[in-house]
Amino acid sequence: MELKNTLGVVIGSLVAATSFSALAQGQGAVEVEAFGKQYYTDSSRNIEDEGELYGAGVSYFLTDDVSLGLSYGEYHDLTSDDPVGIDGGHKNIKGSLTSLDAVYHFGEPGVGLRPYVSAGVAHQSLGQAARSGRDRSTFTNIGTGVKYYFTENLFAKASVDGMYNIDANEGEWMAGVGVGLNFGGSTQRVAAVEPAPEPVAAPAPMAEPEPEPAAPEVVRVELDVKFDFDRAQVREESYAEIKNLADFMQQYPQTSTTVEGHTDSVGTDQYNQRLSERRANAVRDVLVNQYGLESNRVNAIGYGESRPVADNATEEGRQINRRVEAEVEAQVR
Repeated sequence: MELKNTLGVVIGSLVAATSFSALAQGQGAVEVEAFGKQYYTDSSRNIEDEGELYGAGVSYFLTDDVSLGLSYGEYHDLTSDDPVGIDGGHKNIKGSLTSLDAVYHFGEPGVGLRPYVSAGVAHQSLGQAARSGRDRSTFTNIGTGVKYYFTENLFAKASVDGMYNIDANEGEWMAGVGVGLNFGGSTQRVAAVEPAPEPVAAPAPMAEPEPEPAAPEVVRVELDVKFDFDRAQVREESYAEIKNLADFMQQYPQTSTTVEGHTDSVGTDQYNQRLSERRANAVRDVLVNQYGLESNRVNAIGYGESRPVADNATEEGRQINRRVEAEVEAQVR
């Protein structure tokens, strides 16, 4: 089967795969893609300055923004620059390119546009115009492009890559498009834990009444952390308030809490649900990883835009609604 036909089958499979449920984008996600690129060579290897590279790749997200990817492609329509042989024809040149690239994505994971920049290394193997054998070269790559996520899982991309041939001290470049599938991210909703029922005190015996014990005093700490628009990173000024909650729970080790994430009404319900979950998990991570609370004492849940406490029609109200809340109570005798 021709590689171009194989590319079409891969693209169709990616589109069909979006009908199945998959975990969201983010750290731990895997992306697979198929691509086609126009190859512009500026080399001294007697090949024409245009051809195509068709291939596929797979990437793993080390964080929400940084991925490491491996790709493989084969060249097509490359011919010798000068006539060769008795008939003076142009020799077809076969070859392949294997690349390893790190990619930094801008913006938040989710539906929409994510620009990116990339850097890496590549190994190229090409046939030679004037003799048999292979010409093997090592390249350094830099690139830029954009991805558009039509859903949490399906995306299209456009890219431009600059390539520097270390062995020949020459520069080349490629421009291309591709489609891909994102699946397997680790950002997931953490289910809320139902609070335990309050204990009911047994009545004192009627025959021999005893002095009633003093009613326990209830002490409470509340947390209200605000977030920037369309962001899930905890602000520096919020760490003191989060530490105050952590210190309280360390003082009363029998306590637990549920961290609740919320958003304003800008954006789709699905996107805001995911954003509220990332905000809740961001605060939970600070409590557990930075301030040492046991993970089983802190749960997180996102409510999206469903529980506003202010008017979303104003900027002031939307700022108030971009929040994470938590509450802890303890009884002190």
